[in-house]
Amino acid sequence: MQRLILVDKSVIIRKVAKRILSDLGYLVSEADETQTALSICKGRLPAVIIVDACLPGATDLISDIRKMSGGSEVKIYYCLVEGKFKHMMQGKRAGADDFLLKPFDRDILTKVFSGQSKTAA
Repeated sequence: MQRLILVDKSVIIRKVAKRILSDLGYLVSEADETQTALSICKGRLPAVIIVDACLPGATDLISDIRKMSGGSEVKIYYCLVEGKFKHMMQGKRAGADDFLLKPFDRDILTKVFSGQSKTAA
């Protein structure tokens, strides 16, 4: 079972996404701020992290994870409310692998994450 960290200020988004991603076979940890997520990553890097672009320090979190031993192996999704090119490029420059647009639902998360959770972290 792969470990995944969901970093978002919204309790509702974390709760809904955690339920969906857990059903897809992920062991999901939650963080409501980037410093909490960084502390979790220092303990043990996840296979996947979803970072809300609206959080202060979101791009710093991505860069810090990339600098960690094994950080280049983490699949990082930068989560945006709208697909503004400027914001997407900020995430890409920080080291994000891909993007998710909010609001997301079961169909979107299943499409993106259903095949990935089968390999061990």
